[in-house]
Amino acid sequence: MEEGNSIVPHQTTSNGERTISRTDRGSTRRHGLRQYRTGWADGPAYITQCPIRSKQSYTYRFKVEDQRGTLLWHAHHSWQRASVYGAFIIYPRQPYPFSGSHIQSEIPIILGEWWNDDVDNVEKAMMKTGAGAKVSDAYTLNGLPGPLYPCSTKDTFTATVDAGKTYILRIINAALNNELFVAVANHTLTVVEVDAVYTKPVHTKAIMIAPGQTTTLLLRADQLSGGEFLIAATPYVTSVFPFNNSTTVGFIRYTGKTKPENSVNTRRRRRLTAMSTVVALPNMLDTKFATKFSDSIKSLGSAKYPCKVPTKIDKRVITTISLNLQDCPLNQTCDGYAGKRFFASMNNISFVRPPISILESYYKKQSKGVFSLDFPEKPPNRFDFTGVDPVSENMNTEFGTKLFEVEFGSRLEIVFQGTSFLNIENHPLHVHGHNFFVVGRGFGNFDPEKDPKRYNLVDPPERNTFAVPTGGWAAIRINADNPGVWFIHCHLEQHTSWGLAMGFIVKDGPLPSQTLLPPPHDLPQC
Repeated sequence: MEEGNSIVPHQTTSNGERTISRTDRGSTRRHGLRQYRTGWADGPAYITQCPIRSKQSYTYRFKVEDQRGTLLWHAHHSWQRASVYGAFIIYPRQPYPFSGSHIQSEIPIILGEWWNDDVDNVEKAMMKTGAGAKVSDAYTLNGLPGPLYPCSTKDTFTATVDAGKTYILRIINAALNNELFVAVANHTLTVVEVDAVYTKPVHTKAIMIAPGQTTTLLLRADQLSGGEFLIAATPYVTSVFPFNNSTTVGFIRYTGKTKPENSVNTRRRRRLTAMSTVVALPNMLDTKFATKFSDSIKSLGSAKYPCKVPTKIDKRVITTISLNLQDCPLNQTCDGYAGKRFFASMNNISFVRPPISILESYYKKQSKGVFSLDFPEKPPNRFDFTGVDPVSENMNTEFGTKLFEVEFGSRLEIVFQGTSFLNIENHPLHVHGHNFFVVGRGFGNFDPEKDPKRYNLVDPPERNTFAVPTGGWAAIRINADNPGVWFIHCHLEQHTSWGLAMGFIVKDGPLPSQTLLPPPHDLPQC
């Protein structure tokens, strides 16, 4: 689709269709799309809509305004996005700012996870027992696991390129619970866009990409004709929880003549040779690389594509992000660590999805029993967030559907402070309804006096999903100019199920063009 188009996707939910989940209700989301004044089309179940029931339909109506590049769409109810996802590419009206050389074509690369189980049952078992989720059975590259998994040699993605040409690789991480390193053997990659926002060029041998993030790369096909080279993805690990320690691979195949004896056996030998080539993937524990790569991304900041970061703020919210251990209820058995239950929280509030849509209850002014506007705007207790003693500390959390509210046009700063409850971990957080600027990141505890003096207010990366560093903090700034109810959550699905989420409301502005549109006539009902 092209920048500026109006879109009307139509979804019908069918009961029991076999993908990786059997369900009688669902919703979908265009991840990273602002949905200006059209929060009804945003997608998260029980936040901006009720799920679409079996054999019923809903039409998402929205316009794409002032956005261009690589995004994705996915299911946004329970764990359905394990297999319900795809690329959502917005082509610009103007030429690419990075097209110094002719672009031959583009290659979408969508990374995913696959379970041999029904993922609805995986999530239900996790929430019932209080333990961690069963890990996935494979990673996939464009829906195919590749030859490193049992019986999967034929299920391998291959892209064909011509030597001397330049290609756009649109990398999308649609995995549920894992950040990934990605590399192409014997090739240098050039980052030119993240989360559908142009960047200054970054040359690298590998990238780190979190669930929900997109990275657009230029690949110069500078190897000899007839060769094959691995494209591989493997997890970046910061968690103590079990994870899928495997690698998905595909192939970049160069066209061109090869020797006449190019039989099946010859092709097999070429592929085996390609698989023996060293791919410049970082070690799965390489936080140094992940940090350096993330810090290298800067907004393009040109006259045509300016960096509109707020240099002053009207409100600052500081929130901890924690994994929690909840005492096991009486007369129950819990399978989490030390016989307890795993949960997660922001400012020690574990988010609870209400039985009806928050946006609809807000619009109708019927918030009682649905949500409250008392999300704490700073941690309720001050302590050494990244130096917690997990043996002696009380790691229980409270539960609620708590939001905070800002005026239309507010310049909002949110500082996300990691904690060492259970484990220090890299958390990819996603904000609905707005892009934001990552103005600061660091390890340890955020210092509100010293750290803002080191913010990047010139060309910080503009994103919709970002990773809070392992054992550290990140500060983002938002121009809150989109009226409605907006979800903020960890894009590791396991953590969202445990409650690592919150929401905020942007009030209507003074002009008719700054107000939330009325709900559509076919809005699903709970």
